[in-house]
Parts: sequence; structure tokens; C-alpha cells
Amino acid sequence: MNRVVIVGGGVAGLLSCHLLAAKGVSVVLLESAERVGRESSWAGGGIVSPLYPWRYSAAVTALAHWSQDFYPGFARQLLEDTGVDPEVHVTGLYWLDLDDEAEALAWAARERRPLFSVDIAAAYRDVPVLGGGFGRAVHMPGVANVRNPRLVKALRASLAAMPNVELREHCPVTGFIQENGQIRGVVTAGGEIRADRVVLAAGAWSGELLRTLGLELPVEPVKGQMILYKCAEDFLPSMVLAKGRYAIPRRDGHVLIGSTLEYAGFDKTPTDVALESLKASAEELLPALKDAEVVGHWAGLRPGSPEGIPFIGELPAHPGLWLNCGHFRNGLVLAPASCQLLVDLMLGREPIIDPAPYAPAGRLG
Repeated sequence: MNRVVIVGGGVAGLLSCHLLAAKGVSVVLLESAERVGRESSWAGGGIVSPLYPWRYSAAVTALAHWSQDFYPGFARQLLEDTGVDPEVHVTGLYWLDLDDEAEALAWAARERRPLFSVDIAAAYRDVPVLGGGFGRAVHMPGVANVRNPRLVKALRASLAAMPNVELREHCPVTGFIQENGQIRGVVTAGGEIRADRVVLAAGAWSGELLRTLGLELPVEPVKGQMILYKCAEDFLPSMVLAKGRYAIPRRDGHVLIGSTLEYAGFDKTPTDVALESLKASAEELLPALKDAEVVGHWAGLRPGSPEGIPFIGELPAHPGLWLNCGHFRNGLVLAPASCQLLVDLMLGREPIIDPAPYAPAGRLG
């Protein structure tokens, strides 16, 4: 395998490229937008955990656990290599008034994860700005968030310095090159790009591309809107989550509030209805935000998939075409393990985890 083309410059594509290139593979990464990492990888919150980890299957849990251990060291390496800090910020996370607290605690005991029921008074002591009226709290102390726009900036800078990587932005892919039953590259507006293997990591747009081969990939765009406040650096010491909405502190005092879950096709227009809903959630969680300025409001498209289980592996009917897509709400937290698993399989190495749950075989229409 001398040359790989990766379609999609989100975190899954960028990290797949990074890991392959580090093994000496020549990689061409293609991004349809003017800049890599500007879709859901930029738009999300960057919590290095599923929002409710106990509600997911063992397949998602396995990827998440591996990735959580990966981020701190990788972020340090990226900072050293590029001067761009992805800001892995360990704050812990409080879930408030969970309906399924018993299930959360049972999951933690089974998986040996540090998640505990705590006295609500302890949560208020730790997070004094928390709104009143909450009665119960569950705490996971080691959870971090990564500043995802800076993560993709650091990844891009790292790839730009690798001699065996070619980044082509503003280069939409329109189809695949098929020869003798094999996928041998991609077709773009600027012509054909040939390769030994192609990796499809185009997020919510992956299904559109696979339709050119007559395949139905159950990955669809799911819109999420978020808002951003600027506060004092010490305003919010921990991430907090209640009623499906969360607040995430960045190191410099920015606080993210998210997010909506909307099935609206490929429309990414922020709406006033969502803005008001998010502001109401923000002020219920953290009443002091009523007097804070909203400095950002945006929408992104998650790659929705059944049970949130990504597709990772080669398509049996189209040898040479590999998938790494469909991470739904957990792209940032699942990306390291997903990309390492992909690279292990492509290079014929012992995979980090059992690849069977993610294999495309039998999961496409």
C-alpha cells in the first residue's frame, strides 16, 4: 500500500491521515470546503466522553475508553510539534437530576469507571454558580474537554509539516474510480486522483458519496446548534449537564451551551427559536449567564447513525474502499480509537479492539 486518498477533512479524516503518514504511507487528504475541520469537528463541544455513556452499547464504550486515555499525551505532542495547544481541559462533569441514575451507577461499577453519586451540596460547593432547584448529582471527576477548533488547527499544522502528506482543500469528490471490481481512486472537479486505497471519512456527507456506488449508508445529517458566552476565567470550574443540555468551560472563560438535535437535512442555518431555547437552558443551569453576552451562535451537522456506532473497515463489495464515518454525537471522543482501529486493519496489524461491531459488512442497504 503506497498511496491512500482520504475523503473528508474532519477530525476522523485528519487523524486517520496523521496515523497513516506516521507509518510511512503516502496520503492525499481531500476536503470539499475551503478549509479542513470546519464542519461538525469545529461545531461540537469537545467533551471527551459520550454525554450519557451508560446509554450506549459496548461498541461505543470500547472506542470511548481507549480515546479518553489517548488525548492528553497526543495534545502535548501536537503542542510541541506545532505550537498550537488543543487545550485538553480536565474539569470533571456533573449530571444533575438524572432519570436513570441507577443505570449510570450500575454501568460505572460494571465498567470500573470513576462515576459516583454525590450529595447535591457538594455539587453546589464545587460549582457555586449552579442554578437552584437541583436535587441530585452524579459526578465523574476525570472528564476533560478538548477545544476542538484548536485541535483541528493543530492537526492541520502537523500534517502540513509531513513530507508524505498532501492536503487539498476546496476539492469536492464526486465519485470513485472502479477498475476490475476494485476502487482505485476518486473523481474530483479537477480530475481523477488515483490511489491504492480510499478512505471515506466525510461525516454527514458520506452517504451521499456512497450512493454513487448504489449503496445506502444509514448515515444522515443531524443538526446541532450551540451558543457561546464569554465569562471570567474562573466562572465555571466544571462541566455540568441537566435535561439534555450542557455547559462546557474553556480555559479562557468562554462557556459553551449545547445543543439542539434537529433532523433538517443539510440545512445549517442557526435559528432564533434554538437561540432562545439554548439561552433558557443556559440561564437555568447558570443564572449568572442572564447578564452575559452571547458571543457566538452556530449550527453543525452530526453524522447520525444507528445506535451511534461508526462504520470502520473495508467494504466487501468494493475492495479498496474503506469507511471511517457515522460517529453521530461522539466524533471527537471516538476519533482516536476509530482512526487507530482503521489504520491497524489497513496495515494488517493486531487491532486495538475487536473490529467486528464496526465492520460495514451487513450494515449497509
